[in-house]
Amino acid sequence: MSRFTSALRSLVLVGLSAITFTASATNYTLWVNGRNNPNYVNKTTQNYNDFASYWGPSSTAAGVNKKAVNWDGHSTIATQSFRLKNALDCFCTGTNWCYIATHSAGNLMTGYTLARDGATARPKITTPTPSANGVCTAASGAGTQTGWNIKWVRNASGAAGGSELSDIGGFITGVPLDANLKTSTARALYDHNVTANVNFFMYAGASGTFYAAALPGQDDEAVSYHSTGGTAGTSGISLNNPGDFFANDLTLGTATNEGGSVKWRLHSVVFRDDNEAFNHYTSANNVTNWLGIVSVVRSAVVSTAQ
Repeated sequence: MSRFTSALRSLVLVGLSAITFTASATNYTLWVNGRNNPNYVNKTTQNYNDFASYWGPSSTAAGVNKKAVNWDGHSTIATQSFRLKNALDCFCTGTNWCYIATHSAGNLMTGYTLARDGATARPKITTPTPSANGVCTAASGAGTQTGWNIKWVRNASGAAGGSELSDIGGFITGVPLDANLKTSTARALYDHNVTANVNFFMYAGASGTFYAAALPGQDDEAVSYHSTGGTAGTSGISLNNPGDFFANDLTLGTATNEGGSVKWRLHSVVFRDDNEAFNHYTSANNVTNWLGIVSVVRSAVVSTAQ
């Protein structure tokens, strides 16, 4: 065999290897639930295909290769973070990439996990095969990587800034998570400016109700704009839609809000509910069906998580 032929054969093999490597990559969409998911309290299993117990029918389109993280929704963020890490290790390492959508306290969970573990060594898992408790094992010799492969995080009514309902005891259930959802506690739980360099896109609902006076500024019945808009500070402030003369405006994008408050690093408001049409809840009449501000995020995810 001539030296030229040998070199050409080597180039072809390298090319085929590269094609095989690229083809093996898969994208996934992880949905991180928020508070009040009773079907997962004290459970040891982690079913990534169960959407009905929190979001709505699993048959509904919600991004490429969608998976439900299903942490218990009641325990503290610190004690349940391992469930999100299980999912991230399974689906967002090796050659695979993830889109992440969250609701309410799922934003707090995701921010906490990325801030604390987003730069740690993770196992490279190319072919996810979760066990009953949601754990995937890397192939022998697969090695590790730093953090996870995440394209972005979209947050429906993000509660990373807490809720005044927890401050005043509005969630009177004895649920440990409620202590984390106090505004001062949520804001001090981790450095919200550290996101492992992942963009957090915020979707803020504004269809409040009769007890809205307990929540400063515009709210969606459970969380105010200061939190859903990713606004920094040690406590919540009053932010509203344009045209409301009783509070400063929550601005779109990463821009400083009216009045001078700023957003956390890499946090951007992509939807502000100027028409006050979307509330906090995924269900109505005890039926979960991707409702409220989650419906807006789901539509965005379907269009962009491919």
